[in-house]
Parts: sequence; structure tokens; C-alpha cells
Amino acid sequence: MRLVFMVEERSMKELLEIMLPKILPDSFETPLIIPHNGKRDLAKSIPKKLKAWQNPDDRFIIVHDQDSSDCKKLKAELLSLCENSRNIFLIRIVCVELESWYFGDLKAVSLAYGKDYVPLAAKRKYRVPDKLKNAKQELRKIIPAYQPIGGARKISVHMDVDNNISPSFKMFVSGVKKMCYI
Repeated sequence: MRLVFMVEERSMKELLEIMLPKILPDSFETPLIIPHNGKRDLAKSIPKKLKAWQNPDDRFIIVHDQDSSDCKKLKAELLSLCENSRNIFLIRIVCVELESWYFGDLKAVSLAYGKDYVPLAAKRKYRVPDKLKNAKQELRKIIPAYQPIGGARKISVHMDVDNNISPSFKMFVSGVKKMCYI
């Protein structure tokens, strides 16, 4: 049994490659992470890959940014793309986007970029990272040099999977752990 992650972009792949060993049991097989070229590409790929997949023991985790979508509608749409699957699958919505998870662990951002950003967590705007409307822009305001792929590599090394205040990050981690034991 292997976990197969279907993600919408390369920056999420970069983050997961570094973070998953912190989440998965040591004895667990190396997961496969399949990046896509955005939401449309991911949506087209899901039913095709699930239908053609040869190993029914593999488990799929689909990771999709919420962006401006209604979370419940988005999840329902993604579930409908999976309805004929023989595999076990899990859908996790990143609220609102990957950079929201970074605001959930400002200590990791601080270590990655060599400046103390932890005090930002006390500001009302940043207290609930999943409510930031455009976390990527917010991150670029405080770190003008931020780039999604490089940032994923730099920040994820320092992320603490047990101490992130982003609710969607916590749901992602707990979902991945559960998928290991189904």
C-alpha cells in the first residue's frame, strides 16, 4: 500500500516531499506525489488516474487550494470526480492557499528567512491563517523575495507538523495519518 498525492502545483509537491517524512510512520513506503499545472489540469486528471490506476491497495490524497471557492461546493465537485474509484481516497482543501499554512507556523518562516516574523501572529489579521484572503500577497509584503517553489523548500524544512495554527493544515496532517492505518 502506498499513498499517492495529487496536487495542483509544484510548490505543494516540494512542500510535501520535505514534510511527509515528518508525518508518516518510519516504516511507510515513500509516497508518490503527482503535481499538476493548476486546478483545471488536476480536475481533468483525477477521474482518469483513478480509473486507470492498477493497484487497488494504493490510497489517494487529493490536495486542492480553496482560493475563492465555497469550500463545501469545491469538496462536492472533487468527490464527484472520484465516485467511480476502486481506491480509497481523501480530499483535503487548503484554506485558502498554501501560504496560509506558512502563516500557521511563523517560526518556520522566521527560520527560513532569517528574520523574526513570530510577532505577526499576535496581529488580528494573522491570528487565523485560513481566513487570510490572499496569503501569498501577504507573504510577499513581509518577504518581497518570496517565490512559491523556493519558499516551499525553505519553509517546509522548519515546519512543525504538530504546532501549526492553521485549521486546514491540522486537518491535512490528521487525514494523512488516518490514511496510513485504513
